[in-house]
Parts: sequence; structure tokens; C-alpha cells
Amino acid sequence: MTDANTERVLATGDSPDFKWYIVHVLSGFENRVLKTLKERIVNHNMTEYFAEIMVPEESVVANVNGKKRTMKKKFFPGYVLIKMIMTEKTWHLVKDTDKITGFIGGTKDKPMPISDEEAASMTASLAEGFKRTRSVANFSEGDSVKVIEGPFASFVGVVEAISDKGKVKVQVSIFGRPTPVELEFSQVEKV
Repeated sequence: MTDANTERVLATGDSPDFKWYIVHVLSGFENRVLKTLKERIVNHNMTEYFAEIMVPEESVVANVNGKKRTMKKKFFPGYVLIKMIMTEKTWHLVKDTDKITGFIGGTKDKPMPISDEEAASMTASLAEGFKRTRSVANFSEGDSVKVIEGPFASFVGVVEAISDKGKVKVQVSIFGRPTPVELEFSQVEKV
């Protein structure tokens, strides 16, 4: 069964009984768990208990061998988000799925959903993350880099700091004086 077919049969999730749960899975198997879980839901005729199953990803731009490549990167490696109605049967269906190690939060026998506020905040962050494409730094502090875009294009400098927001502070020489400039990861490449 294709993902499109399983996607169509899941419930709408409009009921307040639907809550978001976070499931820990073996890292690297997130997409396989997503597919397997959807198939199990359909096979066990439990589609009305599940509204959404997500492996949030974002596009990132990385310089690979001097060329920009867009890749998918998981927001939460090792985790799958599930909007579902928790019952004894749905709990067993999820926890007994191959490569799932358990629910996050609550007790071993009684998982806790994330709060509505946390869910709203998380889905808003995910939506924002999907709108932007981020670059991945392929350099470290102290590395020499060349500016390839913007007003400082062709300048060579040294990386002073790397932020987690896709920015890098580079010390370049302007008129013979060292000057720090803040640039996007995509504006520089390692020399």
C-alpha cells in the first residue's frame, strides 16, 4: 500500500480526544517506522484513532566538494510524532511496531501526550522550518573561508564563530584592517 493511500484513510483529527505523542525510534529508521505504522493502522482497521504521523524534515543546503546540494535533514532524529486517540489497542499497536523503542513522557504503561501549548508551538516551529531552507556549516572555527556571495565576495577570512541560526562570523581584511562580518553559511566556502 502506498503512502498516499494510507494518508487518505487517517482520521481528520478535529476531535479534542486526539492528542500529540512523541515516540522514540531507532535512529535512521524514522521513515520506515512511519510507513510500517501507517500500514499497521490500516491492516488493524484503526484509522479513526490516528490523525497524523510525522517525521518532520527540513531542506538544508550543504557545500559538498565545492558544490551546493540540497538535502533533507530530520528536525528530531530518532523521533516520530503521532496525533492519535490513546486507547489500550492503539497503545499496543504503536509500541509493538518494529523499530519503536517506546513513548516519550508518562510512565512505561501510560504515555503522556504533549500539552496543547507545546503541540501548537511545535507545529508552528515546524511550519516555519519548512518555509526556509537552512545551510549546514562544513567548516569550523579557525578555518579559512572564501566569501562567495554578497558585498564581500572574493574576500578570504578566518571563521571566528558559528551560530546555530545559519550564520557565521568571519574576520576579513578590509583596507588592511581585520574586520568581523556576519554572513550566512551559504555565502562562504572552505578554502
